Amino acid sequence: MANKEAERNNGESLSAGTPQGVTTGKTRDAADSETGKKTVNKGNHTSSLFTPHSVLKRVIDFCRLLLGLTFTLSGFVKAIDPQGTQYKIEDYLEAWGLQAYAADLLTLGASVALSAVEFWLGVCMLFAIRRRRTSRLMLVVMSVMTPLTLWLALTDPISDCGCFGDAVTLTNWQTFWKNVVLLLAAVAVARRPMGMTRVISRSNRWIVTNYAAVFILVLEAWSLYDLPLFDFRPYRVGTDIRAGMEIPEDAPMPQFETTFIMEKDGLRREFTLDEYPDSTWTFVDSRTVQTAEGYVPPIHDFSIVRRTDGEDITDSILAAPGYTFLLVAPYLEQADDSRLDLINQVYDYAEDHGYGFFCLTASSDKSVRRWRIMTGAEYEFCTTDGTTLKTIVRSNPGLVLLKDGKVIRKWSHNILPDEYELDGPLDRIGLGYMPEKSATVKTLIVVAWFALPLLLLVLADRMWAWTKWIKRKRRSNKIYQLFKLKDNEKENCSRKLEDEHEPPGGCGSGQGTQRDTDGREA
Repeated sequence: MANKEAERNNGESLSAGTPQGVTTGKTRDAADSETGKKTVNKGNHTSSLFTPHSVLKRVIDFCRLLLGLTFTLSGFVKAIDPQGTQYKIEDYLEAWGLQAYAADLLTLGASVALSAVEFWLGVCMLFAIRRRRTSRLMLVVMSVMTPLTLWLALTDPISDCGCFGDAVTLTNWQTFWKNVVLLLAAVAVARRPMGMTRVISRSNRWIVTNYAAVFILVLEAWSLYDLPLFDFRPYRVGTDIRAGMEIPEDAPMPQFETTFIMEKDGLRREFTLDEYPDSTWTFVDSRTVQTAEGYVPPIHDFSIVRRTDGEDITDSILAAPGYTFLLVAPYLEQADDSRLDLINQVYDYAEDHGYGFFCLTASSDKSVRRWRIMTGAEYEFCTTDGTTLKTIVRSNPGLVLLKDGKVIRKWSHNILPDEYELDGPLDRIGLGYMPEKSATVKTLIVVAWFALPLLLLVLADRMWAWTKWIKRKRRSNKIYQLFKLKDNEKENCSRKLEDEHEPPGGCGSGQGTQRDTDGREA
């Protein structure tokens, strides 16, 4: 038994004492086998990138990103301008003959809900949250919107569907084909929902969904209280209204075609101007149709008509040097009257410093008289198209400041300037100049408040998931378990030898100093 133990220790000593870089035949065979396995695995990994399953997974993820980005962008641009979305809903109801049955509060609530749900669904799709449920909801939405946009394209009751608010304008046919592509993508993800790559772990997805819902609702509430965070309309701050109304000399003009209906001997025929017949034909009627729209300037429906005498004073106001205040109230009977004292203060300030002050409205003379009695207004009232006034500022009433015909400031009725801000001539205070916060700065603010926190969450979540995967891999790795077992055996053997006062070389180290039984060096 002692001889067998010595042979076993000797073999372990030879194995442990093999110099680095020198392999035995058995070790070399194992190394060659391992290398061969790695080469085969590498080839299998390369070929697995192009298998039908992997290609299908990439297609599903592409559809996920397409739907998620589209819905998120569409919901965001609607949310920053909820009143604009409300006006578009009212256009749809008018086309269906249902506008009389929908109150303003109802359409505004529908606008807020539509924007929030669309944005929230887009975020859920981007992060692959609740993949089965989200993909089915996407399919339901697109199954409703695609036939609706086909009806719009065929009947053309409104010129723009409003899918992306005022940020991106599409024709009805462009909108329909866009929805066809999205419908196909929705069908793909609905058929293979589990093929979408999960971006966030299941334990942390509640953070993304709740944060997205809170973010979009707060954004909508602020846009209703103040003004839209981003203004994509023709009357945004920095716009020169006169320049926006100009038509370039080389711009295409609208084309018209006139058809003449003539009669002769009881027979009626239609003739164009080039085919006009001789005097034996009797004129019955004519019809003129527009064959080409031509160039339409960004601002083409802006006019200011004085109510007292009906004079058009648009050019005189836009050409007036210096500053001019415009109180914009599309409909006085619906205007908010909670800040009347500030409106009168701004008017008194304009009078004291020689600035123009006009109220633009589309209301009737009766509504104007009622407003004068209720507020004691002394400023001049003018008539402007109601749709144009809604486009100028998303507030009723709202205040616009012009300088030499250029829009430099806008205020909601909730945040009107007070006497502490208007403490001097406009050319000497900050309110007399355009705000320093540009669209780029606003974009960075949105990224800092929404995209950046979610990005940090995803990175932390993926690091946590990767750490868990490494731990599982180590526990399931047979080679790791084998080495761990050998280390435990060596440690147990060393402890046993120390307890029995035997030399440590007996554990197969192959090294150490030979000692006698008394513990002294030989």
